[in-house]
Amino acid sequence: MPKKFTFTKAFWLLWRLKLTLVAGLLLLAIAVGAVLAPYLAPFDPLATDITARLKPPSWMEGGRPDYVLGTDQVGRDILSRIIFGARVSLLVGALAVLLAAAIGIPLGLAAGYSGRVTDTVISTLVNIMLTFPFVLLALAVIAVLGPSLTNMIIVLGITNWPLYTRVVRADVLRLKELEFVMAARALGMGHARLILRQIFPNLVSAVVVISSVLVARMIILESFLSFLGLGVQPPTPSWGGMLGEGKDYMLLRWWLATFPGLAIFVTTLLINLLGDGLRDWLDPSMKV
Repeated sequence: MPKKFTFTKAFWLLWRLKLTLVAGLLLLAIAVGAVLAPYLAPFDPLATDITARLKPPSWMEGGRPDYVLGTDQVGRDILSRIIFGARVSLLVGALAVLLAAAIGIPLGLAAGYSGRVTDTVISTLVNIMLTFPFVLLALAVIAVLGPSLTNMIIVLGITNWPLYTRVVRADVLRLKELEFVMAARALGMGHARLILRQIFPNLVSAVVVISSVLVARMIILESFLSFLGLGVQPPTPSWGGMLGEGKDYMLLRWWLATFPGLAIFVTTLLINLLGDGLRDWLDPSMKV
């Protein structure tokens, strides 16, 4: 039975979609800024100037107009490093989520659609992955392969695919018993076509929500690994690495860690807002 239309529901849906549009535009601006970083950054993010080390932001006493957000412990411009650091965070978030989806979605479809044996094997593998500590696995993989951007993407991808598998499996188990799927099966539609044409389109909303949550999570985890020195290695700028470098100066030079932290917070918040709006837009029950 369709939900009753109310003006309150319409108002809140339009408000969410407006927030989604704003979040999407701001995220697009961040992405464009990351792509055009060499042209937008006022300084080379790797260039050091010991004579300008630990300069405060330009609006504070002792700050310089050319260093808007101040400098770090070796005189590198923080604003330039944040702009270039967006490249690492967005790239890691997008590629790690694509890897996790490429592994998790097919396994979820197989577990939900196939028989009990396949479901049991995949579900057991998911439970093993979910109980394995992320930090321990990250340390083990990076210790063997070495810290690098590629290895970090691999670690994040292979540790986060179970979320896709579990959600997709549950939805497939529900969808395959509905009338339209049973009718398609009765008409002789093959298994592959049934999954791709009838079942998977109804999973798009769930996949979009999971992806938005995971992109934000990947950015935070990348920052966490870089903070520990297991991610992108210096002097390549990354938000997590800047947090790690600034922690020793937190009390006296607050801007070293505050601005990278704000960049992580704002970006993940925008991604979550965009994901919520896309969920409402793609979910037929939420449309007015």
